Formats: sequence, structure tokens, C-alpha cells
Amino acid sequence: MSGISNLSIRQRLLLAATLVLGAFLGLTGLSLDKAFRSATVEALEARLLSNVYALLAAAEEGSEGQLTMPRVLTDPRFNRPESGLYAQVIQYPEGYNWHSGSSLGQALSFSRDIPPGESESGRYQLAVGDVMGFNFAVVWEDFNGQELKYVLSVAEDMQPIQEQIATYRDTLFLWLGGAALLLLLVQGWVLSWGLRPLREVEEALTEIESGRSEKLQGRYPKELNRLTSNINSLIQHAQARQQRYRDSLGDLAHSLKTPLAILQGVADQPGSHSEQTVREQVERMNQIVSHQLQRAAASGRHLLTQSLEVGPLLERLVRSLDKVYLEKGIEWQTSVAPESRFYGEEGDLMELLGNLTENACKYGRSRVRVTVSTEPALSIRIEDDGEGIPRHLQQSVFQRGNRADTRQPGQGIGLAVALDIAQAYGGEIKLGKSADLGGAAVEIRFPES
Repeated sequence: MSGISNLSIRQRLLLAATLVLGAFLGLTGLSLDKAFRSATVEALEARLLSNVYALLAAAEEGSEGQLTMPRVLTDPRFNRPESGLYAQVIQYPEGYNWHSGSSLGQALSFSRDIPPGESESGRYQLAVGDVMGFNFAVVWEDFNGQELKYVLSVAEDMQPIQEQIATYRDTLFLWLGGAALLLLLVQGWVLSWGLRPLREVEEALTEIESGRSEKLQGRYPKELNRLTSNINSLIQHAQARQQRYRDSLGDLAHSLKTPLAILQGVADQPGSHSEQTVREQVERMNQIVSHQLQRAAASGRHLLTQSLEVGPLLERLVRSLDKVYLEKGIEWQTSVAPESRFYGEEGDLMELLGNLTENACKYGRSRVRVTVSTEPALSIRIEDDGEGIPRHLQQSVFQRGNRADTRQPGQGIGLAVALDIAQAYGGEIKLGKSADLGGAAVEIRFPES
């Protein structure tokens, strides 16, 4: 079994098709051979029956009205010795016994005592070889009105029939073998042609591995479209993630230059009292590192990502925030459309909703509303009853370290991280003012799945 499991798809299909074809042609050959043999034997029996009728027609009446046969029959084969066609007319239980001239010098006995009006056929092993015999019993009335039973028997040598069957069998299996060989060649070509797209995919993947191509290109059959699309999606996802790592490392190195230079300058001034400066720069560096790490960790959207329900995740998040902001007594209003699903990583959605709902709890007074809709695509709107975000600050708050309200503790990277995660999935974040609650309104829109 291990050898079969290591076979390629083409080898498996070719092996299976060969076995099926061999079994089909073998059964076909056996069926045709059996049908030919049966038809030949039936034709021989019909011919023997007609010969029996010919004997009965040639029968004559003797001096007392008994049945007698002429010395010479109409069919010359009955008259020629060892012609292969033999005849007997025997009276039962005893009496008249006639043999055709073809059995001259041969001790042949293939007549059987059977009831009048019945017939019997069968194969007999005689001195001359195998013969097919046919017996037919009749009642003959003589001049005295006495009924006499005669059995008219005809036998024919089976050797010509056997040679005919052997010739047919050789011809049949020769043609079937040739047809099988031709079908195997055609089958191999069909399999090669049918599996060519898979080989093209394999070659394209080799091109990608060697760096000579960036994705699967070309047109493939519809059965492979999903496969090639998912592979391209995985490749693009891996490339995008690698690019985010590079960008994040580059931004991290660039962003840390200034704080490090300031700290270096402070360190070069002996006896200076710069605790506040050091604290500010360390906090700034912590913000930069946190932002870049979360930005690099965002998975992003790809076709093979499993979908997850938004409702249960939102409920867990609300229960957690209720414990954190227990003193505020937040009143939650959540509305989740049925079958609201997010096609991405659970950690990304948790980070995205967590940052935005925590901001709503932090900057709102006592009411937070979360609305999830799916028309035409997944959209999440978070509103609070706080002071809101001034219009002139709605763009700058997405930059790390910038906060609309400096009275609340934080690093100012929540919205920046949320925007990076949303953009990784092809989405966008819009800021506005809640018409009902009066505070901030943050809406996340994802593209159609």
C-alpha cells in the first residue's frame, strides 16, 4: 500500500483506468467468446435436426411395411467414409440396425433409447473423436398395424467446430488486445492533456520559489480557479506581512533616533537635572515600540482565513469593559445584524474593537452604543455621549502619540493601531459626531467579502 500511496496523480489515474479497461475488455472478450460458442453449438444442433428430418424423409417401407433406409442418401457426406457426418437408424428394443456409409469400418454407437416423440442431443466421445449427436425417436406402423419404435440418430465431428471457435477466439483477443493497446495510448494522452494545468501550476510555483515570478499567472480551468486564487492570496498575504515587518522596523529605527539623541545629549551633561526629559523620552520610545509591534502583528485579510461571528466576541468585550469601568456604570446599547461575520483573525478584531470601545468608555460619560450591520458589507459603528473629537483634530488623532483629550491617561496609539489593522484588511475608519448621543462616532467599514 505504501508503494501505491507514493504514486503521482497521473500514475494513479493511469493504473486505475488500465485495471478498469483490462477488466472491461476481458469480460467483453469472455462474453463474446461464450456467445459465439453457444451460437455455433445451437447452429450445429439445428443442422443435425434438419439432417434427422432428411433421414426420415428418405426412409422407405420394407416388404412387411417396416422402416428401411436406402443405401445411398442425398447428402454425399453420409456416403463418404470418415466424412465427419454419421447417421444411424436403430429399432428398439431390438431389430433393424442401419449405419450410413460414412461410418464404414468404424464401430460407432451414439444412438440412445428414448421415448417416442422426444429428442436428445449431447456430446459423445467416440473412437473418431468428439462428436455432437442428436437422437429423435419415432413410431412406425407396419402392414400388420404393429407399432415399431425407431431412433434416428445423426452425429457430426466436433473438430471443425472447435477449430472454428479457436480461430474466432484468436482473432477476437487479437483485436481486443490491439484495441486495449490503442485505448491505453489514447488514455495516456488524455490524462497528460487533462493534468497539464496541474503541471503548469507546479511549474509556476517553482518559478515563484526561485524568485523569477511573484504570483501564479495565466488562465486555468474553472476547477483550479479557487486553488490558484487562494495560493495567490496566500502569497500576497505573506508579501504584505513581510513588507509590514520591514516598514515597521524601518519606522522603528527612524523614530528612535531622535529620543536616543536627546538621551545621549542629557547623558553628556554631567550634573544636569533632567529627570523630566528622560521620563518624556522613555515614554515616547515606549509608544513607538508598542505601536510598531502591534502594527507588524496585524495579520491582514486573505482568502483562506476562517470567518468568525462578531456578536459573541462583542459580548465578551462588553463584559470585560464593564468590569474595568464599573464605577462609571456604562449603559451599553448593542445592535448586531444576524450573520455578522468577520473574515480575519480573532486577535485582530479583538484589538480593533477593544481600542475603539475602550476609548468610548474612557471619553464618554455613561452611554456607549455599538451597531453592527452587513449591508452592503460589514460595518461597525461605535458612539459615546462624551465631548466628541473636534473636527480639526479628526485627522491628527490617527497619528501615534496624538490625543484629543490629554487629561485621560494613555499613549495616544489606540486609533493609530486600529487604523493600521483596518487598512490591513482593506477597510477604513471614519470619525464623526453622534447625532443621538452627542459624542464621538467612529465607523469601521470593511470591503465586501
